[in-house]
Amino acid sequence: MHLILVGPTATGKSGLAHSLAKTLPGIEIISVDSMCVYRHMDIATAKPSLDEQNEVNYHMIDIVEPHEEYTVSRFQSEALDVLKSIELRGNRAILVGGTGLYMRALTDGLSIPARWPSIVESLTEELNREGGIELLYKRLTELDPVAASRITPQNSRRIIRALEVTIGCGRPFSSFGPGLESYPPSTRFMFTGIPLDYETYAHDIELRFHRWMEEGLLDEAENLLKLPGGISRTARQALGYKELFLHLEDGLELDDAIEQAIARTRVFARRQWRWFRRDPRIHWLDPRGDMLEQFVELFGGQ
Repeated sequence: MHLILVGPTATGKSGLAHSLAKTLPGIEIISVDSMCVYRHMDIATAKPSLDEQNEVNYHMIDIVEPHEEYTVSRFQSEALDVLKSIELRGNRAILVGGTGLYMRALTDGLSIPARWPSIVESLTEELNREGGIELLYKRLTELDPVAASRITPQNSRRIIRALEVTIGCGRPFSSFGPGLESYPPSTRFMFTGIPLDYETYAHDIELRFHRWMEEGLLDEAENLLKLPGGISRTARQALGYKELFLHLEDGLELDDAIEQAIARTRVFARRQWRWFRRDPRIHWLDPRGDMLEQFVELFGGQ
């Protein structure tokens, strides 16, 4: 049986998974993070260091360039291949990350709709007009009220994706797959998670971002903008980078960019927590105790 470890950003998932992989034999780690797939984006994605990657076999990290669009369907296909190869070696996987849709696509076999680039281009043009996001959200509410109810009015990426599918295939985006509100039982995966203690992690998120700045995050963001091919729409959404790009390209004051990055990351952590806590399959670890010990107890005998 493979292990799932989920939870909001900055809760210590990656470090805990790494410790378990070093503690138990035959464990490999699959990163389930929509931004860790990108090369050259290391600091604000909190990727494992090169030393850590030499200690444990990691997968789904640094597999595409920042100019490439990376989709959930591509992740689903490639991660399933990785999972098969781990099983063929007689090993087990820890799937760790905070990208809930990627995790559900992998564990629950979600049906992923096709892509319609021309529709996305048209919708993006509308988005960039004054009041564009409000008009797009209103259209989604009319075409697929169920999908609209699950998406915040400010989440332009998800609004465009829902409209792309609804318009492109002529059926509501919310009608695909078993549905995110359905949580099928699994004998292949054990689901665990680290809960969000917002008071603690709000402070941790701020400290972590300032540490990243000291480690050279601004230089990393500047170097990304110099890469040939530019940066894809998907990669540009990465928290931390997105705000620093506004500083580097649009003249936003650096202090304001940092403040925005911290605030948006806190909002993102709450959104992740709302997503994960709905899943009744998840066994929540107690962060007040020794989580590695709890982890070993759960996973070691499986």
